[in-house]
Amino acid sequence: MKNTATDFDVLIVGAGISGIGMAAHMKEKAPDHSFVIVERRESLGGTWDLFRYPGIRSDSDMHTLGFDFEPWRHEKSIADGPSILEYLERIVDERKIRDHIRLEHKVLAADWRESDARWHVTLETGEGERKHLTANWLYLGSGYYDYDEPYDPGFDLGEFEGQVLHPQFWPDDLDYSNKDVVVVGSGATAVTIVPSMADKAAKVTMLQRTPTWMFSRPAKDALANFLRRILPEKLAYRLTRWKNITMQDFAFKMARNKPEKVKEGLHKRIRKSMGEDYDLAPFTPPYNPWDQRLCLVPDDDLFQAMKNGKAEVVTGHIKAFEKGGVRLKDDRFLPADIVVTATGLKLAVAGKIALSKEGQPIDLAQHFYYKGCMFSNVPNLAVVFGYLNASWTLRADINSDFICRVLNETRKQGVDVAEPILTPQAEAAIEEDDIFDFSSGYIQRSKHIMPRNAVAYPWRLNQEYVLDRKRMKQDPVDDGLLEFRRHGANAKFADQQLEAAE
Repeated sequence: MKNTATDFDVLIVGAGISGIGMAAHMKEKAPDHSFVIVERRESLGGTWDLFRYPGIRSDSDMHTLGFDFEPWRHEKSIADGPSILEYLERIVDERKIRDHIRLEHKVLAADWRESDARWHVTLETGEGERKHLTANWLYLGSGYYDYDEPYDPGFDLGEFEGQVLHPQFWPDDLDYSNKDVVVVGSGATAVTIVPSMADKAAKVTMLQRTPTWMFSRPAKDALANFLRRILPEKLAYRLTRWKNITMQDFAFKMARNKPEKVKEGLHKRIRKSMGEDYDLAPFTPPYNPWDQRLCLVPDDDLFQAMKNGKAEVVTGHIKAFEKGGVRLKDDRFLPADIVVTATGLKLAVAGKIALSKEGQPIDLAQHFYYKGCMFSNVPNLAVVFGYLNASWTLRADINSDFICRVLNETRKQGVDVAEPILTPQAEAAIEEDDIFDFSSGYIQRSKHIMPRNAVAYPWRLNQEYVLDRKRMKQDPVDDGLLEFRRHGANAKFADQQLEAAE
């Protein structure tokens, strides 16, 4: 192993939205702290560089998926992948972040050592070389899913002789012109792929085991574009962002409090697109809206493809993959030259990094979230796991801002360790909560690896952005739970430090 004793105040894992956001916040709010971003892939962008399937786009508006510090300038609020990448590339250049990024550096393990208040991090480069870096803080912006493998539903492909692909590993040279395509799944990825492939394919069938609640909206935000014409850019962005956050919050709470009314509204929109006599069965799930994430249909593209006869939504269970297509249990046969398994992601915690403390493994499933940002009894470690009911970046922004406040507080107090302390007595008194009140398959499959969640704040990953933002900005950082100390000592202040034995 090559040992290069390179020290940083903060080592940021991942050069996607979360990592780039943290770097930008540090540049502005904690400029005296050094940082590096390590990215396992050969380019930045995370999700928006990895996924290359047709039509790849956001399923949140870019006024909330964009950062709070950087206005979204494009006309389309529901943006395609290349536009989002362009936005991130511009930020890393304008804010001089690019020089801090080390590509093709995959973090394998990180061990916390109290004697020097450092995470000792083992990385592997693209050439297979092992490196060792140290950092006072570890900030995990590595996303929420496994980059190496998607969820495998265990399909027996039997006699099927066509191509089978997963959206996570889309080939660059796929020719689907005049071919029959079956997309298995009904989530955001399937809803994006189906209308995007329909223009060239002979026909695209979305095969769903269970329907999904869908809502349509224009890809362009008329009010946002109007405000940009008459107001300064940053003010127009702030107003649009506030409007969209308020609407998201209202819609989610309405779905939880008055689900039948929301169902009626969603069905009304679909009938407006498909006609008053349209059978709504393919878009009527057996659960309430926002029990799973709603799927966005920008500019009615899915419904338009269906009306044109180029796309179809079929509900059923797969019996077998046969020569030439897919046989359902009710004996219907769906012709297919290509099958796309849009069956979901496989969740991963902490980027699958082997975390340890003094050589002892850290199992985050045994630790409580602290303010949706840190973990009980784990020092100098922060993470981003975005909102399920709102845009990912909303959490990324408030977590970055909060950790910058913590970094500045450690400097102010002359200490180098910040650790959310949860005593055994306090932990025994905690009432636990379901970490995700969502019935989505990818969520339910992964609960066993997720950190613990309390009913009461701050030991929880909350799903209420407006309240979280207020707390994270206004509550004191030194709250009596987040312990500040000098390494090798339990003392809080530098003048009380007990030097650790070397």
